[in-house]
Amino acid sequence: MQLFHSKTSPFVRKVMVTAHELGLVDRLELLPGAAHPVNRDAAIVARNPLGQVPTLVLDDGTVLADSRVICEYLDDLGGGGFFPPAGPARWTALAAQSTGDGLLDAALLTVYETRVRGEGERSPAWVEGQRAKIEGGLAAIEAAAPGLGDRVDIAAITYGCALGYLDLRFADIGWRDRYPAAAAWFAAFDARPSMRATQPG
Repeated sequence: MQLFHSKTSPFVRKVMVTAHELGLVDRLELLPGAAHPVNRDAAIVARNPLGQVPTLVLDDGTVLADSRVICEYLDDLGGGGFFPPAGPARWTALAAQSTGDGLLDAALLTVYETRVRGEGERSPAWVEGQRAKIEGGLAAIEAAAPGLGDRVDIAAITYGCALGYLDLRFADIGWRDRYPAAAAWFAAFDARPSMRATQPG
């Protein structure tokens, strides 16, 4: 399998953490992917018209895009159970994944607004709105953290990658001081070999 990959993408990191946890990482051939909202990578676009990472090309040529889809495929392939079967637990896990992904979407949109757009094109109100979403996501992780324990599922992986991305791109917000339960949970989860192996720095 081939994975269009960017080391700093938190969505790629979700896939890589999942692959490490399932023992599938050696089956992935990592292809460099320079996904960009303006300067699109033709190599990715040739496989995925949205030009995004992660994009996974299966051995039979099938293309899967979006970390949610790819992680669920890997979980099925590796028999991990990171996505619960049909029932209340599944909806709870998927809702948590959506919250973590939503935090990441807001963080990435903030990065694009402040780093890709020219200074005269930037909208402080837009950035403020995305920051509010980040804070909302952090509050949700804070509320969930006491119940996460040592679980390893798609909720925990997404939360972990979201908090790790904040450390990478938003160190100035000092989230640990305001969300101590999330900070304590993340300190343990971030020590997992899968998280250490996928550090973006």
